[in-house]
Amino acid sequence: MEAFNRRDFEGAAGPMREDATYTDHARGTTAKGPVESIDNLKGWAEAFPDGQATELQFIDGGDHTVCLFHARGTNDGPMGSLPATGRRVDVPFCEILHFDAQGKITSGEMFYDSMSLMVQLGHMQPPPQG
Repeated sequence: MEAFNRRDFEGAAGPMREDATYTDHARGTTAKGPVESIDNLKGWAEAFPDGQATELQFIDGGDHTVCLFHARGTNDGPMGSLPATGRRVDVPFCEILHFDAQGKITSGEMFYDSMSLMVQLGHMQPPPQG
């Protein structure tokens, strides 16, 4: 997360094995290897140029690590096919990384509430209360 905050994408993907996968469950996408993972990180940074991962909480599970954090930023760039809205977002995320015996990332998973993100961006109406 610190590497992403510095926009050091290569550093963020550096500990990944070439055959590692990283799944964004909310979007239903899986990046394969460090190059695709770097492209994924660059996409988030393009959509949220001032975006930061904040309130980092790490849970060490030996061969896996869980990071809970808040993603905060202003949507000043396109997010895939969606145009920039200029709106600020604050969305909680959970990332789980799995490691091999050499400490290299074998796989990763990211979970977040995509509906909350879309509502905050103005691309969706909030669900009815009731």
